[in-house]
Amino acid sequence: MDTLEIATTAREELVDIGPRVGSVIRESGIREGVVHLWSLHTTCGLTVNENADPDVARDMVRKMSELVPRDEPYYRHAEGNSDSHVKTTLFGPGLTLLIHRGELVLGRWQGVFLAEWDGPRTRKVAVRVVQTE
Repeated sequence: MDTLEIATTAREELVDIGPRVGSVIRESGIREGVVHLWSLHTTCGLTVNENADPDVARDMVRKMSELVPRDEPYYRHAEGNSDSHVKTTLFGPGLTLLIHRGELVLGRWQGVFLAEWDGPRTRKVAVRVVQTE
C-alpha cells in the first residue's frame, strides 16, 4: 500500500490528485486492475468530477458551503467543524477506479479530487493497486 500526502491551501477546496494516483499506478507496473483510494480523515473526502475547467471545482465548493453552512445553531460538535464532517459524508471517503493498459480509466473531462472541508492541512490518502488479470 502507498500513501499520498496532499497539502491543501484553503479551508475548502478540491485538489486534483489524479496525476499523483497515476504515478503510483505506473510505479506498480500493473497494467490491468483497480486502484482503491481511501481518505484517512473524517473532514475530507474523495470524488471524481470535471478537471478541465477549474470553475467546476470552485462551483462545487461554493454550492457545498451553501447546502451545508459552517455556522448552524444546532451543531453540537465542539470543534466547530461539524459542516466538514457532513460534507465528507456526502462525498464519501473512498473511491475504486479502473486501470487499463497501466492508466486510470477516466472520461475525457474527469479528474480525481481530494475534497478538503477543514483545511488547510496535510492530508493522507491510502492507495492500493490491485491486479485483476
